[in-house]
Amino acid sequence: MSNLVAIVGRPNVGKSTLFNRLTQTRHAIVSDEAGTTRDRQYGKCEWTGKEFSVVDTGGWVVNSDDIFEEEIRKQVTVATEEADVILFLVDVQNGVTDLDSEVAAILRRTKKPTILVANKTDNNDQQYLAAEFYSLGLGDPWCISSATGSGTGDLLDHIVECLPKQPDEGAESEIPRFAVVGRPNVGKSSLVNAFIGEERHIVTDIAGTTRDSIYTRFNKFGLDFFLVDTAGIRRKNKVSEDLEFYSVMRSIRAIENSDVCILMIDATRGIEGQDMNIFQLIQKNQKSLVVVVNKWDLVPEKDQKVMDTFIEAIRNRMAPFTDFPIVFASAMTKQRIFKILETAKQVYDNRVRRVGTTRLNEEMLPLIEAFPPPSMKGKYIKIKYCTQIPDTRVPTFVFYANLPQYVREPYRRFLENKIRERWQFTGCPMNIFVRQK
Repeated sequence: MSNLVAIVGRPNVGKSTLFNRLTQTRHAIVSDEAGTTRDRQYGKCEWTGKEFSVVDTGGWVVNSDDIFEEEIRKQVTVATEEADVILFLVDVQNGVTDLDSEVAAILRRTKKPTILVANKTDNNDQQYLAAEFYSLGLGDPWCISSATGSGTGDLLDHIVECLPKQPDEGAESEIPRFAVVGRPNVGKSSLVNAFIGEERHIVTDIAGTTRDSIYTRFNKFGLDFFLVDTAGIRRKNKVSEDLEFYSVMRSIRAIENSDVCILMIDATRGIEGQDMNIFQLIQKNQKSLVVVVNKWDLVPEKDQKVMDTFIEAIRNRMAPFTDFPIVFASAMTKQRIFKILETAKQVYDNRVRRVGTTRLNEEMLPLIEAFPPPSMKGKYIKIKYCTQIPDTRVPTFVFYANLPQYVREPYRRFLENKIRERWQFTGCPMNIFVRQK
């Protein structure tokens, strides 16, 4: 189960710079430009063999030109509910502000590990300035400079110490995990309730480490899987449901802990920007995908032409990954909800599919000979052998060539498409590597 670390704090204390430092990317917005893709505020960090996710809450302020204190308070409340560890960032050069004190008051009430991080400590003299942050009542401030990286190694050591211990999953890891994700009010709760219904006896709750019931077991009609719940998919929360930040924090949790994501889209509204944000999270985590067009009962004309228009619009928006199933359903009338489960199970089976090396070479090598990689710099590229790597998170194929560095992305896509044409990998991401032979 993946751990989540949230960076909170008032504007301009360096949250995005710290996010970039921890995730070793330059994805987060370091300037205050409005309208940048929100999924860039989420990334992975690996330290001493431990991997965890990092969320920079700074990019989620609803109106970045005029930042409301109320929005910041909402974000801190969401972060304290959803994250395993909270990094509270303050600015040594500005000292304690009223907003810092308000955020600290929320954080003191949470039971989650909270690390007070004094940023912009660029030299030893400024470390003495950090002493005033003891007044926030959150323990020792960790002095760092996210711009230069000073102190971030010690901070990462401390973060890893604070992460909750992962339970031993044992045999249960063999059971598929399905997550229902989508933006607010798309019908996620209705679908989850339609799956488990009033038949409460088919449900067994397995406690998560720090949250109530992450996995709900469904064992009926010949299907056996865990429904991934993000602790409260079925309960209203004190943070308003329409807050985009809230829904994405919940989605991150569900996506990371699943094998197959059931992405719900509202048939009455079509595919929107926030649907794409969640789709990008699914892709970033290399999870398998089933798209469900919900509220199909509310569409006045439901002929094949309307369906085809929907399918084309969805595939166009999500290109280049288009090999995934689309199910038209209604959680309220329970139309085709069993079809959703059957499709998700099929996609999971595709995810764990194994193609024998002999068969793979018999099919792929003649194709490669007929359509070889384009020669580069006058050099002839020859692919001699291919195999599927066993026991990987997603189907992963390796092609061995004399000059792998000259095989470009379009040709790798060609290889992927040919594998998809011959074997059933619908709904699954795929890795194609070309290595030296």
